[in-house]
Amino acid sequence: MVSEPARSPLKRERVREHLMELVESRAPGAPIPSERALCEQLGVSRPTLRSAVDELVTTGLLVREHGRGMFVARAKITQELAPDRDSHRLPQASGTWASRVLEFTTVRAGARVGRRLRISPAAEITYIARLRLVDDEPMAIEYLHVPAVLVPGLRPADMESGDFYDLLRDRHGVRVHEAVQSIEPTVTNEEEARLIGVPVLSPALLFERLTRDATGRPVEYVHSVYRGDRYRIVSRLALDDAAPAGRARPAHGHHPGIPPGDLAGRGDVPAQMLGDVQPAP
Repeated sequence: MVSEPARSPLKRERVREHLMELVESRAPGAPIPSERALCEQLGVSRPTLRSAVDELVTTGLLVREHGRGMFVARAKITQELAPDRDSHRLPQASGTWASRVLEFTTVRAGARVGRRLRISPAAEITYIARLRLVDDEPMAIEYLHVPAVLVPGLRPADMESGDFYDLLRDRHGVRVHEAVQSIEPTVTNEEEARLIGVPVLSPALLFERLTRDATGRPVEYVHSVYRGDRYRIVSRLALDDAAPAGRARPAHGHHPGIPPGDLAGRGDVPAQMLGDVQPAP
């Protein structure tokens, strides 16, 4: 049976999804409804709503203006680490990884997730929230959204061992081909902090990933919160002067962490990322 209510065990997830939908459906600078109106619409208390709003203000998605209200913030600058479509394999993050399922259910996709997965908002998805552990220590919280039609018979136990992509291939005939993933800073809310064992508002990394199969069909949308005190991203950049054959070099550009102009004329810089778990202090 398909359920409609909030689809996460963590407080404010439903509120956050609604606020994110407002942010993504409005232009920068556009107002969003007042806290009072949102509380009435969502049926939540003012502290619950304000906590979710505070999170989006801290991460730069909403702007509060005293006496005027709340507005959609300006778009963030996006830098692709590997802008071409050449295939490369990402190294495995260090440590022994395991998972614990926090919630496993079937819900309707909704507008925001439906857009990402290119399915109807009324279509069913399998929603999984799971805690990711490294060497038995909590490291991240993942929220996975998969079209239910692709994973009939999927069970919570399937998400606590093995490789999910191997399971998709071997049991369900779904072969993942490519993914686009973004990474940006955030802070933990109360429930996230409790689950991963850090103080509230601790620095964290927000990952969003959309995975497609060989036909270009979206098969998975994931957003994850990784603790910032134990996880870091290392990039390896190829800085020689050799350009890919047949590719013109732009006259200007910027590469992450490198002052503008230092690599002028080099064009795209091939990159490889490594997820690195730092030793406990």
